[in-house]
Amino acid sequence: MSIELLINVTPSETRVGQVENGMLQELHLERQSTVGIVGNIYLGKVSRVLPGMQAAFVDIGLEKAAFLHASDIITYDDEKDQIKSHLTTTRDIIELVREGQKIIVQVVKDPLGTKGARLTTDITLPSRYLVFMPDAKHVGVSQRIEKDEERLRLKTIVESHYEEGNGGFIVRTAAEGAHADELAQDAVFLKKLWGKIIKKKKKTRHQSVLHEDLSLAFRVIRDFIANELERVRVDSKLMFGELRAFTDEFCPEITDKLEYYPGERPIFDMFDVESEIKRALDKKVELKSGGYLIIDQTEAMTTIDVNTGAFVGHRSLEDTIFNTNSEATQAIARQLRLRNLGGIIIIDFIDMESEDHRRRVLHSLEVALSKDRSKTNINGFSALGLVEMTRKRTRESLEHVLCGECPACNGRGYVKTVETICAELLREIVRVNRAYDADKFVVYASPTVAESLVNDEYHNLAELEVFIGKQIKVKTESLYNQDQFDVVMM
Repeated sequence: MSIELLINVTPSETRVGQVENGMLQELHLERQSTVGIVGNIYLGKVSRVLPGMQAAFVDIGLEKAAFLHASDIITYDDEKDQIKSHLTTTRDIIELVREGQKIIVQVVKDPLGTKGARLTTDITLPSRYLVFMPDAKHVGVSQRIEKDEERLRLKTIVESHYEEGNGGFIVRTAAEGAHADELAQDAVFLKKLWGKIIKKKKKTRHQSVLHEDLSLAFRVIRDFIANELERVRVDSKLMFGELRAFTDEFCPEITDKLEYYPGERPIFDMFDVESEIKRALDKKVELKSGGYLIIDQTEAMTTIDVNTGAFVGHRSLEDTIFNTNSEATQAIARQLRLRNLGGIIIIDFIDMESEDHRRRVLHSLEVALSKDRSKTNINGFSALGLVEMTRKRTRESLEHVLCGECPACNGRGYVKTVETICAELLREIVRVNRAYDADKFVVYASPTVAESLVNDEYHNLAELEVFIGKQIKVKTESLYNQDQFDVVMM
């Protein structure tokens, strides 16, 4: 598989597009005004304990209080800076935290919509090859490293840097084949970094950030496996220099893959990424066969409907349905990554009578989702023939990042028809006429509604004038949305 990273940098935002085999698969975006805080470590203060929810709200200095569930709490001895117990038996939130308590927490989910950030006290500090966990008491190896000899080699090397009671390590997938000196460098760096965080915590009295994660471009480079990556193109000379210095120090195997893109044409236009982003905001996704998907994102869940569309197949109806569903699995997996859809996802495949076809479609979906770095869980077909699944959500979806609420429909996704608005307007004139004494009325309406009143609705308007015995004038207000109007008494 050919994987390229395209990094577009402007003063206001940084965008990273992950292109696999010539197609955009993921888009990461970070704006200066709303930099993500996942991975940041804070000294927080428990502002409220909710026994009924087994959770607490923690003030970490942000606009909204962050959320900490009992299952995400590891008790900590503030005096010794050590773990008191890795697991508690009761897990009762009242026994774990109290209002006013100072606590070290890490953000695992950015604030989403009306919800504050999600926190944990199980701190993790990642580097190129290792993840340091201050509260752990072991050394683990990523399951994606499959060779037993390599797993044993890596574990033996890292265990030589493990000190009882001073945290543990997880060996990342990127460490496969890494030299012992590189692993040792990471281990020493992470332990020193944790020591600095603890020292800063002791000097800090109020809620504040103790450690901030790297910015977007550096995080993506750090987290990528070098042998998977073919090229990294950067359109900013300044960022290119900073990334080169970063890779020289932490991941030299990627340095030669960095390229500065000086072209006059924007890098995202050159590789058709801008067009893909625009299509990722549409509800309808066309399939090559002629079928299509309809993707609806709501507060509670995301629904995906599969349709045959113009695809008529070549053999039988059952084969046509199976082929459309099979093709849809690849498109669905890509759209979930590209749009960064998370939470509950319901997929309405076209009904299949064959149990074998259902099994094969489900397997195809699982294989397609195996490339996704976000954790997914598929529950199979329900009694209604729907596939229920979940995808871990750690940041806002692409739609929520790039789009806002429509001022015309207030987020409903539809507006009232011109005919409906005209009927409401005429009823409003009757209501105002009965409540107040006026000589005549002037109606201010949007261009489409005003045109309808003087043309299609002319007879209704004339009848109303006769009924109330007063003149009604219609004036166009070009700045009004379709469902806006005003009835003014004269």
